[in-house]
Amino acid sequence: MADESNSTHEIKQHTQTWGGFVTMMTWGTAICVVVALCVVVLIAS
Repeated sequence: MADESNSTHEIKQHTQTWGGFVTMMTWGTAICVVVALCVVVLIAS
């Protein structure tokens, strides 16, 4: 049978990993948007 405490520990680790991934993707997307806007402004000028 599965160990309940081990299962809970795995879910906590998964939640932390997913939270870190979402944070990284959010910041990465924001930085890409800023860089893209800078490129558009430089090309347009």
